[in-house]
Amino acid sequence: MKQAMTVAAIQMVSSPEVEDNLATAARLVAQAVAQGAQLVLLPEYWPIMGMHEKVKLDHAEPDGAGKIQDFMAALARTHQIWLIGGTMPLVSAQAGKVLNTCLVYDPSGARVMRYDKIHLFSFVRGDEAYDEARTIVAGNEVRSFEAPCGRVGLSVCYDLRFPELYRALGDCALIVMPAAFTYTTGQAHWEILLRARAIENQCYILASAQGGTHANGRRTWGHSMLIDPWGEIVSLLPEGEGLVIGAVDPHRLQYVRESLPALTHCKL
Repeated sequence: MKQAMTVAAIQMVSSPEVEDNLATAARLVAQAVAQGAQLVLLPEYWPIMGMHEKVKLDHAEPDGAGKIQDFMAALARTHQIWLIGGTMPLVSAQAGKVLNTCLVYDPSGARVMRYDKIHLFSFVRGDEAYDEARTIVAGNEVRSFEAPCGRVGLSVCYDLRFPELYRALGDCALIVMPAAFTYTTGQAHWEILLRARAIENQCYILASAQGGTHANGRRTWGHSMLIDPWGEIVSLLPEGEGLVIGAVDPHRLQYVRESLPALTHCKL
């Protein structure tokens, strides 16, 4: 029988200083644990939000070794939690580019899963322009792992706009979404897309966002939230540092799926 789990999403306004971001993450994770969290999600780019896009190259770590990875393993082990490490830059095979990678640690501090972000964000409107493909290599495999609450699917930020990725994850009790949505796109689409993914996959969605104005001038939307399988928002933090927390309840999951068995009706 799957177990109910208390889950939390950390919201940050990450800076160009890795040590400051590590300290902030440690403080907020400790607050989540004090409130009973058993699984904690960090946002995209939580260890470094540099003054320009190439800064991440200076902080990219080899897979399996480095200060940021050691920090996450120790944090999970110290608090005996499942820690989903938002994203961090890992060294890639292509010069001048990194992988934007989500790493998962179990309560012993052992790494249990790695997901490299598949969809790379590109957006131009007036003076606002982004193109992640300039500095990031795309991943190519969907990833999930087993937790006490059931299967947990991994996705990152721009992935949210591609529902076929979520179908490919299969039967998940929970799907996580670490993100750094821009203020412009977040205001327009963030909540709508998150609730749609929860409704169509009849599962919980836990979204952990960057949420504020960063030292580099970028403003992120925030609005970290936990959404239940009916699409209802359980917990929400609009902006600034903090956390959202709530339960992934297998009985609620079963009730929604039995009352509206849409997943069994899927023809494709």
